[in-house]
Amino acid sequence: MRQTSYFHTVIIGAGAAGMMCAARTGQGGKSVALLDHAVKIGEKIRISGGGRCNFTNRNLNGHDGSPYYVSQQPRFVRHALSRYTAQDFMNLLDKYGIAYHEKHKGQMFCDDSAQAVVDMLQNECRLGSVEWHTGCTVKSVAALPTAPAGYEQARFGINTDQGLFYCCNLVIATGGLAVPAVGASPFGYEVAKQFGHHIIPPEAALVPLRFEKWAEQGFDTLSGIALPVRMSTGSGKQAVVFDEDLLFRHKGLSGPAVLQISSYWQPGRHIMVNLVPDTDLAEVLCRDKVGKKIQLKTALKQLCPVLPERLIDFWLGREPFQAVAGQKWADIPNALLQQLGQSLNHWTVLPTGSDGHKKAEVTRGGVDVKEINPKTMQSKQCEGLYFIGEVMDVTGWLGGYNFQWAWASAVCAAEALRAD
Repeated sequence: MRQTSYFHTVIIGAGAAGMMCAARTGQGGKSVALLDHAVKIGEKIRISGGGRCNFTNRNLNGHDGSPYYVSQQPRFVRHALSRYTAQDFMNLLDKYGIAYHEKHKGQMFCDDSAQAVVDMLQNECRLGSVEWHTGCTVKSVAALPTAPAGYEQARFGINTDQGLFYCCNLVIATGGLAVPAVGASPFGYEVAKQFGHHIIPPEAALVPLRFEKWAEQGFDTLSGIALPVRMSTGSGKQAVVFDEDLLFRHKGLSGPAVLQISSYWQPGRHIMVNLVPDTDLAEVLCRDKVGKKIQLKTALKQLCPVLPERLIDFWLGREPFQAVAGQKWADIPNALLQQLGQSLNHWTVLPTGSDGHKKAEVTRGGVDVKEINPKTMQSKQCEGLYFIGEVMDVTGWLGGYNFQWAWASAVCAAEALRAD
């Protein structure tokens, strides 16, 4: 005989958002079951930040957060992020004695293993008497037209290979499509559509980009080079700019600058890379050449110490600069120097695609947040149905913003659930 259980809240997805929501709801005195098809919980937390979990970003303290998130409704995040701040999560880490540090631009990392964050969330769930069901395959989810006898508060029935779960409230915390190797799936989107929600087409975000004829043009020889750049895409009010590090690789470009811009890039749109962001190179090359007997390569090394020598050699080995690379700086025509400066300050490239969800850190798109209450994370389409974390059309910048959205949206939903 199959087991049948009733819980005030069933949460599907035991990742960052799911565990946080389960813990907070359970600690509010509500019965909670946490279901996940994976046996090993918290893998995305465990592998993030090079194994040290970039768990939040200090820049969100005292900030409404909307500039740091990509969504068709970016202001949707404001309430949740103000209710549960980056400092609130750091206070939780302090309670458990988990040491952490700021690495770069407000990015907060554990001093030691990210496993400490997973352990902390699991313990928080224990404090809330959360019932775990891992390795649990959900076969179907249904809204109940009438509550079954003995389960008068039930609104939903979840049929799984571990039994039938009835609940008053159902929380979808299954994340997006990024990193399928650790269990990502479209399950959350399918449930949302079942209950009448629209899905903003999911796309890979925070992901390396690829380019046509990359190797044919010799750019693969630059693999391994990293340098700070200014990268932008779009124009006018739609323009976005990031000052971050760029990494050349065999198949294209990566590094923080590319990962950031990938969340905004649209197919067919160019990306502009300023390889020397703090120097108007065309002006300086023409202005300072007078009387200079050094070769052009030496001049570039002096003017642009940030440019690796291998990159300078490659750039000067291309037409039309190849013919003058060995000439004295002072003897090179201004028109050619201006062209060289422009090519380094305004290198324009057209991506042909990305590495896809397999290499992406997060998913752009998801459940349309216009159909979700920003103060409770409850569906406007179906009473008792909630969405939290990455499954929604909310994508944060690189640097801890996505984890903070997981924590904040989870706590926001939990507060509503505790009051139910």
